[in-house]
Amino acid sequence: MNIKSLLLGSAAALAVVSGAQAADAIVAAEPEPVEYVRVCDAYGTGYFYIPGTETCLKINGYIRFQVNVGDQPGGDNDSDWDAVTRGQVQFTAKSDTEYGPLTGVIVMQFNADNATDQEAHLDSAYLDVAGFRAGLFYSWWDDGLSGETDDIGSAETLHNSIRYQYETDAFYAGISVDELEDGVYKFGEEANNVGVAVGLGGKAGVFSYQITAGYDVDNEDGAVRAMGTVDIGPGTLGLAGVYSTGPNSYYSTAEWAVAAEYAIKATDKLKITPAVQYYGNYFGGDKAVPDDFDGLGDAWKVGLTVDYQIVDNFYAKVSVQYLDPDDADDSTSGYFRLQRAF
Repeated sequence: MNIKSLLLGSAAALAVVSGAQAADAIVAAEPEPVEYVRVCDAYGTGYFYIPGTETCLKINGYIRFQVNVGDQPGGDNDSDWDAVTRGQVQFTAKSDTEYGPLTGVIVMQFNADNATDQEAHLDSAYLDVAGFRAGLFYSWWDDGLSGETDDIGSAETLHNSIRYQYETDAFYAGISVDELEDGVYKFGEEANNVGVAVGLGGKAGVFSYQITAGYDVDNEDGAVRAMGTVDIGPGTLGLAGVYSTGPNSYYSTAEWAVAAEYAIKATDKLKITPAVQYYGNYFGGDKAVPDDFDGLGDAWKVGLTVDYQIVDNFYAKVSVQYLDPDDADDSTSGYFRLQRAF
């Protein structure tokens, strides 16, 4: 076989193979269409549609670094200062229904006192539609004045609850049934009860107000609280008063108390809030409580809180409090905080 015959044979073989491949050509599959995340502006900023659904989701939270100093209420750290770090993330889902927006919220919180002493817990989880809310969430008794001095809330304000709240832009009113298994209890007993709370509030020009009441079924006592704020001069004046018929899960710190503060808007970034509170028949913050407040001494508290906005979504806070009870030693406590929100 000469070279010419060899080349002609190879060319014929290649032609046959090429023809076979042309007859069996492989067609590439069409790529699946990609659904990009769409912005959802129906419920405010930060929401986006979960791909493939009509449900809008928002993810936000904060990172906090804080150094506590002095005598910390309920603290078990032997040092006179303690650094702690917290990370919190919140998922809020919303979708339209024939009853209005259906909302679901999950809040996870992660706390670290040091590298080995850490804990993670569910801070809130609830559903909300047409004014009805059910799940684990904070009660109206968690609200307070803007500073850090006032002590006019429950020992524990996070409950499994069911609530109905009617609200407009300037007014709200509601009622809730709260499981109080982690509330206060009389000496020798255990916390295992239920409570009923009501709340109403609103705004009228530069004035805002809130009235909250609760009845602890197991302890057979209740409490009522009123708060109000008004813009005066360069700041906002806040006043509050609370009265308890006896130690109960809604208020057990004292039989009665009054608090006042003035939040001074020094600059666009700086707020200074001096405050004071007076307690009648002061008991304190323990969850094991006496039958009544009889025979207890009074107490007073004064404090100062300074907030500074470093940049958008990043601020510093310093707070110092002095407490002087008749039946115990006086104490000074405070903290320095850095927090970045997102």
